Amino acid sequence: MKTIKDIDQNFKVETKIEREGLKFYNPEEAPFKIYGVFREGDRFRRMPEAVAKTVSEGVEYLHTNTAGGRVRFVTDSPYVVINAKLDKNDPMDHFASTGLSGFDLYVKEEGKQVYKGTFRLPAVPVNNYISISVPSKDFESIVYLSGEKKMREITINMPLYSDVKEFYIGLDENSQLEEHEEYKPTKPIVYYGPSITQGGCATRPGMAYEAIIERALDIDYINLGFSGNAKGEQEMSDYIKTLDMSIFVMDYDANAATPEYLDATHNKMFETIRKAQPDLPILMLSYPNYYLSESYAKRRDIIKRNYENAIKNGDKNVYFIPGNELMSDEIGAEGTVDNCHPTDLGFFSMAQKIIPVLKDILK
Repeated sequence: MKTIKDIDQNFKVETKIEREGLKFYNPEEAPFKIYGVFREGDRFRRMPEAVAKTVSEGVEYLHTNTAGGRVRFVTDSPYVVINAKLDKNDPMDHFASTGLSGFDLYVKEEGKQVYKGTFRLPAVPVNNYISISVPSKDFESIVYLSGEKKMREITINMPLYSDVKEFYIGLDENSQLEEHEEYKPTKPIVYYGPSITQGGCATRPGMAYEAIIERALDIDYINLGFSGNAKGEQEMSDYIKTLDMSIFVMDYDANAATPEYLDATHNKMFETIRKAQPDLPILMLSYPNYYLSESYAKRRDIIKRNYENAIKNGDKNVYFIPGNELMSDEIGAEGTVDNCHPTDLGFFSMAQKIIPVLKDILK
């Protein structure tokens, strides 16, 4: 298989990682497979730029964040290197840099994906005792795969809140490289929602609730989470209705300015997608917080009413999970970092509530 430097010497990968026999590959070429994002122009995107521009400035800015992006392959290399050029990887005081801008790696073992390591941003010393990870446009990191040399099915999750402009994978040059098997089923779940849907504030990409579900059900997905900018616009509905998907998860009430705004847009979005895809399973969620304010309780009740009305009208492919049930009784308010955005614990709780419903749908 050719590498990127064989094809174009201008794209020879510069690396500071000192490994004899390190060889870089372009993951956009076989046998690698990329899911959840696609290249358009100078970076990866979650939806076409032309469509994003019709929705809002916020969606235009955020649609290039690679939340939900994955690359899969099979290799017996004893290590994997990530070499990437990032953009828009601005730090936040409540969000780990490994979630914002890091990649993480899973290996399938005995039928399930097992976490093996995180590709982290470089640490810069503050003093003799403390180092911190800081935003960097050029980013490379290595994860070692311990144990015997054998073929491993690998999934790498891409950053949640950063753009990836270039992305190369480094392996031992003497290793084998093969295609990863497809997901089952092959059609993705499409998730639409706010910052929580995008993955804020998971400590690493694999801990967003959609990624936890992906591993549990071996199902592909597209993350259309737009931090602060999921508002149920008609332009977004018109785009989503065209997607070839197995299930649509509709969860944007946290970005609805008021309960009245949600009331004016929620059922309209549902009807737009339902008219285009009459048999598509649609799962409605509401804001995932154990203790709902009066405003968010009203929003939950609006979504519940829309769900119940769809059932009354004979819709047999609509489902609903109230958001206050997404945080289990044992977790309560402990599942967030700021009484809003889930921690890994909160995302795990969400996934555990959603997985049984999705399993029933997929039957």
